[in-house]
Amino acid sequence: MKSDKKPLEHISFIMDGNGRWAQKRFLPRSAGHSEGVKKAKEVILSLKKRGIKTVSLYTFSKENWKRSVNEVSFLMDLILKHLRDEFEFYLKNEIRIKHIGDRDGVPQSVLDAIDKVEKETKHFSTMTVMLAFNYSGKYDIVQAVNTLLSERALSITENDFENKLLTSGFSDPDLIVRTSGEFRLSNYFLWQAAYSEFLLIDKLWPDINEKDIDFAINYYYERDRRFGGVTND
Repeated sequence: MKSDKKPLEHISFIMDGNGRWAQKRFLPRSAGHSEGVKKAKEVILSLKKRGIKTVSLYTFSKENWKRSVNEVSFLMDLILKHLRDEFEFYLKNEIRIKHIGDRDGVPQSVLDAIDKVEKETKHFSTMTVMLAFNYSGKYDIVQAVNTLLSERALSITENDFENKLLTSGFSDPDLIVRTSGEFRLSNYFLWQAAYSEFLLIDKLWPDINEKDIDFAINYYYERDRRFGGVTND
């Protein structure tokens, strides 16, 4: 149900619940992460068909390094395998990939795969998928401040600051969807989410489907986005 309100251009997902999905099925957590990556691909293609211009995915936070060595190692291998195996998928569907996050600490093989897919897809304009990998909202803000300090900025505007964020050049998310029923930002898009709409889906990430995508889009268009003003009804 669309309207004459601001179009939904950027939808973001906090993909929560992969581990619990696996545990409910008496499977290792790694099985849930694998299923979660498959679901991400499905969601991306589904949203492209619906004309969404930007999708951002919280794939690995800087806090995720606190997990077990085995789980972190698996996640690194998983993103590497995905970028290599699905490279042709992104080319065929003309989907641009943009990495946002800290490169420090990420295995060079993963960085090489990220750099390759970014380079080969940078000319696509129908859809951009931002992979928030080794990302956190606090890190993004601090790196922007440090960049401005290195440029000897004496005073800045909001626009100056936004231009130094890792999401510079992209619109802020219109809608942030979090799965698994949890209600928190988990250090994600702390600046960019200032006026985002939020939707909590009480399903684990691997369980969401086309109906959930349609529900999220309809939910957005039913919201009254005032941005601090009042509605002129």
